[in-house]
Amino acid sequence: MNLQQMIAVGVFLLVMAAIISEKAHRSVAALAGAVVLLLTHVLTIETAADYVDLNTIGVLVGMMLFVAVVKCSGLFEYIAIWSAKLTRGQPMAILAVFTVITAVLSAFLDNVTTVLLIGPMTIAITQILDVNPVPFLLSQIMASNIGGTGTLIGDPPNIMIGSAAGLGFTDFILNTGPVVLIILAVIVGIFILMYRGNLHVESENMEKVMSLNEDLAIKDVSLLRKSVIMIVLVVVGFIFHAQLGIESATVALTAAGVMLLIGGQDAEDVILGVEWSTILFFIGLFVVVGGLNSTGVIAMLANGMLELVGNNEMLAIVLILWASALISAFLDNIPFVATLIPMIQTMQQGGMDVLPLWWALSLGACLGGNGSLIGASANVVLAGVSAKNGYPITFMSYLKKGFPLMLLSVAICTVYLLIRFA
Repeated sequence: MNLQQMIAVGVFLLVMAAIISEKAHRSVAALAGAVVLLLTHVLTIETAADYVDLNTIGVLVGMMLFVAVVKCSGLFEYIAIWSAKLTRGQPMAILAVFTVITAVLSAFLDNVTTVLLIGPMTIAITQILDVNPVPFLLSQIMASNIGGTGTLIGDPPNIMIGSAAGLGFTDFILNTGPVVLIILAVIVGIFILMYRGNLHVESENMEKVMSLNEDLAIKDVSLLRKSVIMIVLVVVGFIFHAQLGIESATVALTAAGVMLLIGGQDAEDVILGVEWSTILFFIGLFVVVGGLNSTGVIAMLANGMLELVGNNEMLAIVLILWASALISAFLDNIPFVATLIPMIQTMQQGGMDVLPLWWALSLGACLGGNGSLIGASANVVLAGVSAKNGYPITFMSYLKKGFPLMLLSVAICTVYLLIRFA
């Protein structure tokens, strides 16, 4: 290993250590790592810029801006109240419906945005029912990661994989979508079995839920109509972007631009609402992983994996699926996926059919987030919302339920992938 390779590996390991230990903010750690690579001449500004995936950045910025405008209409609060009334205040039915809604919204919105919209409404409704909200919130944590696995834009790893592999919105729906539906049905069934005897509700409390007026949740009727139309157009745009010859980032940024123009919101407030720290984290991380790629470290790792699995495609699928799931349960899945993408691309150059590996990586990295409380940002955010309202979710209490369910989800994926690609 030459000096530049040692620097690239050292920087990557230090950045990962800083992120895991939380000694530094992950954005600061990633950007500092990128700067070190520039100062040590491992990368130049031009080569560093080449490694930044602008399509991923564009999708993230565009959808964050789009959601920031849409949520001002009150659409999401309306959906939550309407759904609670649809179940006539039955707690297990509310748990099932809210879990499904969380999964569906997470398939098209950022997971953190979804749980920030649904979580507080869940706590408000469970307080009216006088039941413990923790089972509801646990199911929503699981659903946010499951739903995000099903589409190109549902989870950042999928955006990265789609951009690197040239996979479109429809590709994800057809390949990860079916197993996601199976897993979601299984998880909802398990939660109902686990808690069906523990969530008794008095009839007067059910009547209080039925008395809620969802129409009062609408803050801006005009913006609501515009939002619904734009959401439909955005979904259509993502589905057909490949046929239209445009990138998914173009769809997201166009939608954001249109909503900023017609939404009537203060543009500066909306723009400040974007998670810019996340965007900077991605940029820095792309550069840090680019250092590994540029110096040939990624190629060495890919060749090592090729030697390990040989021509056994099934072994490669299982190895990547389970490794990505177990690692993503405790580490941020974004750096892991960013590292594996160039490895899989190198394996493709070695003659292996890597299409199944992309789906294994997607399913493992996204579903692995359900393994622990720190497995995904949405988990931490919703646990924080719960604790703020007097219902703490500890790391161990989540691990006892989340980790076995994550293992079950990945086992289902293993069977699915082996049947589909055997």
